Amino acid sequence: MRRSKGLSFYEKKKRISLHVVREIFGMVFGTFAAILLAAVFVFSVGMRTNVIGVSMEPTLYNGQQILINRFGYKLTSPKKGDVIVFLPNGNQNAHYYIKRVVALPGETVQIIDGQLYVDGVPEDNETYDKMEDAGIAENEIILKNDEYFVLGDNRNISEDSRSGNIGPVNRDTIYGKAWFHMRAENDGMGLIQ
Repeated sequence: MRRSKGLSFYEKKKRISLHVVREIFGMVFGTFAAILLAAVFVFSVGMRTNVIGVSMEPTLYNGQQILINRFGYKLTSPKKGDVIVFLPNGNQNAHYYIKRVVALPGETVQIIDGQLYVDGVPEDNETYDKMEDAGIAENEIILKNDEYFVLGDNRNISEDSRSGNIGPVNRDTIYGKAWFHMRAENDGMGLIQ
């Protein structure tokens, strides 16, 4: 006997194919991986702070937001010319200071007649003003193995390593490298030079 092809009220059992399971698992895993990667990126290079004061003008302006790369200095050390973010003397209650590294561990620093000398060689950059106050760098300073000498770009209005209450910056107090600045009054977004 042959069955008729009429209406049937029986439902076919639906089966979930292995292909569909793989697709769902792939989407869940991809979403989780993207969230984890974004969190790691924000934690390591996406931290931000505001510039306080005019000590880094014309590079950075008062109130301007900057992004900090906290991960980079876990692999390498700060280099001469880097703009770093640090807590003076590790004081957790202070605001972050943002300054430029001008001398590295083991180097000798002195300011003579408003001119910076590193290992007896005068700084060759004419971008910066002659410093009116040498501070503690009036006498020769030999940096220890974990110390950096930092100055603001607006040197006559900067509290930096010349100041007795800051002095050379210890490696442990460096929070990270300032690498990107947000829009400011006269300046667009971009990498910090």
